[in-house]
Amino acid sequence: MAPVAQWPALDRVAGDLEGQVYRVMRDRILQGQMPPGQRLLSTRMLALSLGVARSTVVKAYERLKAEGYLQSTTGSATRVAAFTTPPLQGQAAPATLSPMPVVEGAGGGLFEPGVPDVSAFPHAAWARHLGARGRSLRVHDLGYGAHSGIRELREAILDHISATRGVIARPEQLLIVPSTGAAIDLLARVLLRADRSDGTVAWMEEPGYATAQALLRMAGADLVPVPCDQAGIDVGRAAGPPPRLIYVTPSHQYPTGVTMSLPRRLALLEFARANGSVVLEDDYDSEFQYASRPIAALQGIDRGEVVAYLGTFSKTLAPGLRVAYAVVPSWLVSEAAAAQRLRGAVVPIHIQAALADFIREGRFRAHLRYMNAVYATRMAAAVSALRLRCGDRLEIGEGAGGLQLAGWFRDAGIDDRAVVQRINAQGFALRAMSALHLGPPRPGLLFGIARMAPEAADAAAAKIARLIKPGSSGG
Repeated sequence: MAPVAQWPALDRVAGDLEGQVYRVMRDRILQGQMPPGQRLLSTRMLALSLGVARSTVVKAYERLKAEGYLQSTTGSATRVAAFTTPPLQGQAAPATLSPMPVVEGAGGGLFEPGVPDVSAFPHAAWARHLGARGRSLRVHDLGYGAHSGIRELREAILDHISATRGVIARPEQLLIVPSTGAAIDLLARVLLRADRSDGTVAWMEEPGYATAQALLRMAGADLVPVPCDQAGIDVGRAAGPPPRLIYVTPSHQYPTGVTMSLPRRLALLEFARANGSVVLEDDYDSEFQYASRPIAALQGIDRGEVVAYLGTFSKTLAPGLRVAYAVVPSWLVSEAAAAQRLRGAVVPIHIQAALADFIREGRFRAHLRYMNAVYATRMAAAVSALRLRCGDRLEIGEGAGGLQLAGWFRDAGIDDRAVVQRINAQGFALRAMSALHLGPPRPGLLFGIARMAPEAADAAAAKIARLIKPGSSGG
């Protein structure tokens, strides 16, 4: 570890010396300043150097071990745990990451899109925070006042997405909601009203997220598909009157996986500003990037207050937590918050408080780094296996990020829905790309990689290869 002289001075007036030692070491591990395998000073030596009781350092070490930052065996030195190192750019995750098995019964089948792996969820740490907050909620948090989210969680989320996604906002602009779907529904119903002069037209990426399509329709939207290519949505190719709302997934387009180019981003923002449109930026799994750092959010370069940024913990932690958020333009806060309260789209206070602590203490960031490495390994294995086994029939995407992988049939006349029906009858849960189009479809298959163990990918891909052959019954 770094020389003790380089440590920040412990604040003895503030107390909690154990927590201060813990946080310094945790942050250095997370920032890569203490690399995997590095040997730590003995608890006695560090205690002497810092001028604290040995028990203080022992408890800090034990806390770090319990949370997985450190590892040790009897008779050997304590070292930084291997898995805390993020994968090298452009490479698979380190071999020290043991692949987790496919979680049977947690979803509909193999290669299921949209389902994260929750088997590595940090149950013990979460339970501690949840229990502590459940026992000590403040009286003013138990009333109706925090319907849009407690300030602690708003600030914690903003600190995170400001640092990792480049989002620029104030806590008051952030609404805590049960899901991204709830956020889309809420904002669509506020923005798309037939009594407004700008109407109910909404533009949707083509192909695009089917759930968003359905929610916008339910809110009364007149949907207009706008083509996406390798540079993302192209507003210059849209037809008809200007929209009130534009739904996009710019950092990792669903389902193609492409990243919207800077020229397209600037064109979209300028178009929205000039036409009074609101852009819904759905950033649901963009924190998972395997060959580079995550690209900054569209919201961060919006200077016209036209972007509402949507994020969720369903993919990064667990869907069962039912926590997502929307960062809305300042001019929309009052109306959106009123609609949220009216619709009751709220998250229980003890869940919010526990999540705020979970983020503040660095546990969310550690879990995210770990899962990014796990998913990188799985994506690399899936891409390799599918290209090897199915490359003659499917054009497989790059798999540079996210939890799903696009595959396009080289034969544009194939019925992908029939193919998916045949494949899924054999224990898979793929989606047909044609189901994600509003206009004429391009046939293909959508794969989920989150729960596919690397060692199982080749056998699964080989079985799919047999099933997509003309006339195959999969026998």
